[in-house]
Amino acid sequence: MPTSKVAVIMGGASFERKFSLESGRHVCRTLEELGYDVLPLDATEHLVDTLREEKPDVAWVALHGKGGEDGAVPSLLEFLGIPYVGSAPAVCRTTWSKAELPFIMQRVEDDATVNWPPQVALPLDAFKDLGAAKALDLVTKRLGVDFPLAVKPAKGGSAMGLSKVEGQGELGEAIMAALAYDDVVVIQQWVEGVELSLTVMGAPGDELVLPPVEIRPLEGLFDVKARQDPDAVRYYCPPNPGDLADDAAEEADIQEACMAAARLVYRAFQCRDMARVDLVWNGHRPLVLDLKVFPGLTETSLVPMALDGAGISFADFVDGLVKKAMERGV
Repeated sequence: MPTSKVAVIMGGASFERKFSLESGRHVCRTLEELGYDVLPLDATEHLVDTLREEKPDVAWVALHGKGGEDGAVPSLLEFLGIPYVGSAPAVCRTTWSKAELPFIMQRVEDDATVNWPPQVALPLDAFKDLGAAKALDLVTKRLGVDFPLAVKPAKGGSAMGLSKVEGQGELGEAIMAALAYDDVVVIQQWVEGVELSLTVMGAPGDELVLPPVEIRPLEGLFDVKARQDPDAVRYYCPPNPGDLADDAAEEADIQEACMAAARLVYRAFQCRDMARVDLVWNGHRPLVLDLKVFPGLTETSLVPMALDGAGISFADFVDGLVKKAMERGV
């Protein structure tokens, strides 16, 4: 039987290009070790020509941010008739903006078991053309919470443009920092608690939720700088005993509640193959912060940590998803 050719599409022009290249190279190395014919491709203007010439059997989308998570490359692959690993274009478009996620979820969920921190979203034009900066004193009243607040771009990941705002005087600068990465800014309640990342795999209705990865920065935020410094953050999978609750049985119940929330988010948005749900356990309930349909897959990313915690090798994970995509077709 001929060796299957797998195109790994990475890089692109998003702010997360560096992380995407690292994810793609990790996937490429794994596919090569598994015996696949691997075609590493940068998402440039030459992508279509190369795909048509090389005719891969399947593609792995290793793009983070624009080009991947907005559904552009998945749409292109469907147009070209190439099966691929990852969620469908409509799912990507639906989950692309953090500004829309909680409101879409409210329309599609079956019950009220998923909670999101209160937030407002304002576009660049509201500041540039309509004077929104003069109304920032209304933010806490509108949200119904006090400082601190989280300010971040609506689109993108890797915590780029994220700020923790402790008071009114910091709000304007944080908004400008977020708008450097996107044309919509999200202002959200800052949630104190245990930060968890949950990887979900499979098809909607038949999901496998991996053990939560606890993220504990040694100081400051889990921002871009901390994510690139292996000594700046401690990770635990499953969560460190005693961090979620003093009682072991209660801790198990909390983990199950967080896993149930991640499963419902994945199912509600009709994700497939894999996604990562980020949330915080605030001492009473899980509050969902984000959904990533093309999460990081570097050797130090959260998904490989979750796989390791579940006893699943990265090679088995990659091999299984490639085979599933080929079986599924376009």
